[in-house]
Amino acid sequence: MSKFKLIIGFLWVMLIAGCAGGATHESTGEYLDDSVLTTKVKTTILGDSRLKLLQISVETYKGVVQLSGFVDSESAAARAVELTRKVKGVKSVNNSLIVK
Repeated sequence: MSKFKLIIGFLWVMLIAGCAGGATHESTGEYLDDSVLTTKVKTTILGDSRLKLLQISVETYKGVVQLSGFVDSESAAARAVELTRKVKGVKSVNNSLIVK
């Protein structure tokens, strides 16, 4: 019976360790949080009449949002960054938007 308890204990430790995040990868919870954050940012951008037709890609890693793609003016890029910063949970914004 003690081998069985040892094996079960080992499996629990491995399961919990597998869900933990690190410096180079996200935990399961962080991944889900980032997915929700990405969706919120995309919804916010698409809801803005000045930005909804532009080609803006949104990616999130540990609360840091990366905006990339093409916009038609510097003011559109600034607006996208401003709206993104206002989304609850966004830690910072990396702006890689290109004015075409």
